[in-house]
Amino acid sequence: MTKRDQVFVITGAAGTGKTTVANYLREHYHLHRVVTHTTRVPRPGEQDGVDYYFETSKSIRRRKLLEMVQYDHNLYGSSLEGLQAGWEKGQDDVIVLDSKGAATYHRELGAAAVIIFLKVSHLKMLTTRIKMRGDRATDIKKRVEARENRRDAKLPLSIAPFAHVVINDDWQLTRHRLDRLMKRYGY
Repeated sequence: MTKRDQVFVITGAAGTGKTTVANYLREHYHLHRVVTHTTRVPRPGEQDGVDYYFETSKSIRRRKLLEMVQYDHNLYGSSLEGLQAGWEKGQDDVIVLDSKGAATYHRELGAAAVIIFLKVSHLKMLTTRIKMRGDRATDIKKRVEARENRRDAKLPLSIAPFAHVVINDDWQLTRHRLDRLMKRYGY
């Protein structure tokens, strides 16, 4: 890997703003969005190779994935080829992962994986943000109480020394923190 072959890994609990942060970094710093793999059925308007690589349970297991998780009876994972697609264009990558995936990226890629762990000051804020996305009340309750979400709300000890913790209570302040962080990485 060259000096610039980095992947900015965004992680944290549901509602912390992972997608918003990833989109900001992609648009403002021209990072490459890593397209991940899933066995779930495409939603209306989603395109294979753009939103996800839509796989079967057999085809996804044949891939050389850096990490793979099961969520809501579907498999999700990311491949080294997905990262290299950005690096070959001279761009660093950005990806949203759960905390286990972030730990795997750090273990497999070392310092090339820049971990950004998002959190909020008050847990009520997470539920409010998820409601604003339009999710149904029953889905919100299940999502917030899910074992995986509770796990993702805590910074894993395995990446704590390396992760950049960003409290995302106020978007303007968060952007300022992200801009300072990106400056440290040569942007």
